[in-house]
Amino acid sequence: MKKALKLACITCAVSLALAGCNQSNSLGSSAVKTEQTQQVKTYDAKTFFDTTSIMGSSFSPSGDKVLVSSDESGIYSLYEVDVKTGSKTRLTNFEDSTYPVRYFPNDERILFTKDSGGNERYHVYVREVDGSIKDLTPGDETRAGFAGFTKDGSQFFISSNQRDAKFMDLYRVDSETYKVSPVYQNELGLDVGAISPDGRFIALSKNNSNKDSDTYILDTYKKTLKPHLISQHDDPAQYTPETFSADGKYLYYSTDAKGEFSQMWRYELATGKHTPALEDEWDVTFIYFSKSGRYQVSGVNADASTKVSILDTLTSKQVAMPALPNGNLHGVNFSSDEKTMAFYLNSDTSPSNLFVWQVGSNKAKQLTNTLSKDIDQNDLVESTIVRFKSFDTLEIPGVLYKPKQANRNNKVPALVWVHGGPGGQSRTGYRAMQQHLVNHGYAIFAVNNRGSSGYGKTFFHLDDKKHGTDDLQDIVYGKKHLQSLEWVDADKIGIIGGSYGGFMTAAALAFEPEEFKVGINIFGVTNWVRTLNSIPPWWESFKKALYDEMGDPATDGERHRAISPLFHAKNITKPLMVIQGANDPRVLQVESDELVAAVKANGVPVEYVLFDDEGHGFTKKENRITASNAYLNFLDTYLK
Repeated sequence: MKKALKLACITCAVSLALAGCNQSNSLGSSAVKTEQTQQVKTYDAKTFFDTTSIMGSSFSPSGDKVLVSSDESGIYSLYEVDVKTGSKTRLTNFEDSTYPVRYFPNDERILFTKDSGGNERYHVYVREVDGSIKDLTPGDETRAGFAGFTKDGSQFFISSNQRDAKFMDLYRVDSETYKVSPVYQNELGLDVGAISPDGRFIALSKNNSNKDSDTYILDTYKKTLKPHLISQHDDPAQYTPETFSADGKYLYYSTDAKGEFSQMWRYELATGKHTPALEDEWDVTFIYFSKSGRYQVSGVNADASTKVSILDTLTSKQVAMPALPNGNLHGVNFSSDEKTMAFYLNSDTSPSNLFVWQVGSNKAKQLTNTLSKDIDQNDLVESTIVRFKSFDTLEIPGVLYKPKQANRNNKVPALVWVHGGPGGQSRTGYRAMQQHLVNHGYAIFAVNNRGSSGYGKTFFHLDDKKHGTDDLQDIVYGKKHLQSLEWVDADKIGIIGGSYGGFMTAAALAFEPEEFKVGINIFGVTNWVRTLNSIPPWWESFKKALYDEMGDPATDGERHRAISPLFHAKNITKPLMVIQGANDPRVLQVESDELVAAVKANGVPVEYVLFDDEGHGFTKKENRITASNAYLNFLDTYLK
């Protein structure tokens, strides 16, 4: 289930990473002298939200354009970026955000996805060359996703729950006529993981528990469509399909069966032989190949940063990249002739920028400048990875941001940041909202409490059915670590988080009411009894794993009630801010409504910001600015 819950926290991470902050009485800029006599300029929200968020790196068939989604207009829309000039052409103009899938392999039609108002019922659309739009997966209750093209481009695959809201079936779509044909009817709660280049083999996964999953192979050429188990094992372990080799001979899958961290293995379809493909001292998180298979792209989650490697499979040597600005690569993609590579660079002080590189040349071309031209990158803060001992001496990692104006003579207020999930991870990289808070003098310590991903499977499962207890103590001890720093004002520490982090925020105020001075709950769970009985129907295949993680509401209702902040709201005595999207299918609006009412009844200051056109995460720039104004003004009022 933690893979599904990662999807939940990925949405939060995206929305929060896009957020920035404003201070209504700080509309210009100011300078604060640091201990090192460095001038630190602070920036207002308008300036921070000149920053553009961008995603997608699919090349057009001719390789002269790259398909991206950018929020430069205030909402995510599709654009084509000219590889030679960097000029952008807008392709969509909806009220809701649109996200790129890719170009068709043989022409410039485009596939993209979009939901309605944040309801997470994503549909798959095609944009024709003439600009007309067709919804390939209609239906008010339908949720669908793209699953891949065949190598020749004649067909592609989509998954959809149109037959049964609980399960995603697989369909084949003719690339010319858009005729839809069923491939696999999902009656067993399996999920499509990968499809072979010729479309014959489907790799499926099944969550047995939150510690155990299986991988199956389905041969669509056989008359009897029966998935074949390829991950026989005795002890609990995760087996997750990743991708097929370009020649279709191998399936690559990840597994933690061999140790604490996930490794990549490959399965030979003809012989059934399993062999190791890639391992590291951390989780190997992904692997994929260029069209011919010449280039292998893989990633490792190395202590909260993704390290990407590109291997030339002809020479078995790492591809030598040209000199680049500081940052981590992501979104690597190759043109169809494999002569050009597109990728992004992201760092703590720079949002993702799109580059293209003629493979083997001495220089890459930067196509975007996403940081506001009015922001000096030197005024932003690089994080450090910090570890501390929790209540039981367990070592807990975190990502710490120290304001440049902070020193022993100028102590600053601080916030403990709690990620989403459960099972998410706070990571390095640019976060507009976090950087703006830090720029305005708030230290942020993003604690990766027990149960966070990225630190081995033992650490990952330490919070199973202990949510709101042991993991909450990790957060409290993270606060104690902040108090030990000579540049932090020990009496001015708050807590903030989204989704699961929002739950932890409310839990901290309810169950440890004297620890934090304020709390900001961003679409957080407050009533686990209701939440676990109202999960979206498309989470059905993950329900067993979810219950292993959180407890079954049929048998663990008493514990769920005990850890739910709503039922203990009488204990909350510190100022609280709550942010909520009205269309949120995961944390229903009523959760926040009831918590706000209960805390107000205590006579405690409560500020509530509700967005009518958002779901579990805020995609519209205007709303992110509004939320960020609220964060900073609230903190300036009740913490600073």
